[in-house]
Amino acid sequence: TFLACSPAATVKPEEKPVPANLAVPPGNVLFLKAPAKGVQIYTCKPEGWVLKAPEADLFDEKGARIGHHSGGPTWELAADNSAVVGEMEEKAPVPDSIPWLLVARKSSRGDGMFSRVTFIQRLDTQGGKAPASGCDTTHQGSEVRVDYTATYSFYAAQ
Repeated sequence: TFLACSPAATVKPEEKPVPANLAVPPGNVLFLKAPAKGVQIYTCKPEGWVLKAPEADLFDEKGARIGHHSGGPTWELAADNSAVVGEMEEKAPVPDSIPWLLVARKSSRGDGMFSRVTFIQRLDTQGGKAPASGCDTTHQGSEVRVDYTATYSFYAAQ
């Protein structure tokens, strides 16, 4: 099954090319592209703001919620309750935003679409960066939630 999910509201007029280090290995095909909107949650630690987890919803081409992204990192598809847990392979910095990522499948749950995922790319990120200040000894343990958007591209073996 091939699903193309990219609502017109989030399509960029000029798509930026994907950096070479984020290329998905040959033998994998794109089967789902899902825009996401949510937050990156950071905790204040002695070393500064540290990522605790993402919390985001995934959407289809009509803007309907189709799934969820959370810590692990984990992506869950609402339609069939399948899930994939990933492990970051590569990243590419983006000015004023969280980096673009290539994530490899670590494990999965269920028999649905996300059980087939081999790789995930996080692209077109906006926002989500840890605050530049506000984490000092008086704020240890506090959390901040920073809004972000991204497009997640899901790949499966050919």
